[in-house]
Amino acid sequence: MTNPWDDWDHVLKVDPDKDLQPGETFEDVCRTGTDAIEIGGTLDVTAEKMTRVVDAAAEFDVPLYQEPSNPGVVIDSPALDGYLIPTVFNAGGPFWITGAHKEWVRIDDLDWSRTHTEAYIVLNPEASVAQLTEADCDLTADDVGAYAKVAERMFGQEIVYVEYSGTFGDTEKVAAAHDALDDAALFYGGGIHDYKSANEMAAHSDVVVVGDLLHDEGVDAVRETVKGAKDAQDD
Repeated sequence: MTNPWDDWDHVLKVDPDKDLQPGETFEDVCRTGTDAIEIGGTLDVTAEKMTRVVDAAAEFDVPLYQEPSNPGVVIDSPALDGYLIPTVFNAGGPFWITGAHKEWVRIDDLDWSRTHTEAYIVLNPEASVAQLTEADCDLTADDVGAYAKVAERMFGQEIVYVEYSGTFGDTEKVAAAHDALDDAALFYGGGIHDYKSANEMAAHSDVVVVGDLLHDEGVDAVRETVKGAKDAQDD
């Protein structure tokens, strides 16, 4: 069985609570060369903000996925290719592992064929997602590899996501997660800001996720990260 992300090298994460750079449009965003656009954020996200981004990007030929931070912001749109639902394996309590997901499945007419989960391992203690989930970020490379193996082998996760959100991660820990996996895809997010950082982290993962760069520097900077990620996978 193939998954949509099997051929991805680069994902662009758009925060619906943040603006694009002046003069840039969602057409520009969709033409950066990214393999998919993931719409989501940790704080101050609403269904209305989600809808605005989806509608703006819908007419362009780039796969669109929603990554909702809670069930209340989920939208039903034919423009969406699917939903990527985070479950934080190193969260400080059960809510972000299964609790929020219990509420998710209460949604009427949930489209399971388009719903996928991401096994997050959150590693930057200063990040909003780490503080919200009270994640245990004090992990060794062996710990990270073990979490990755638990996610794939015990919980059947097809995506493991090492998240450094806002800072460039420890390549040894990312590589440990990648080495621990047999079939699951390793996503990496955090601190990707140019060709070099994308190229370096893509060498230790399957898919590089770029987020804040779009809002902070714009589409030209994102294009450089696309090139860096794809060059690493071509080597």
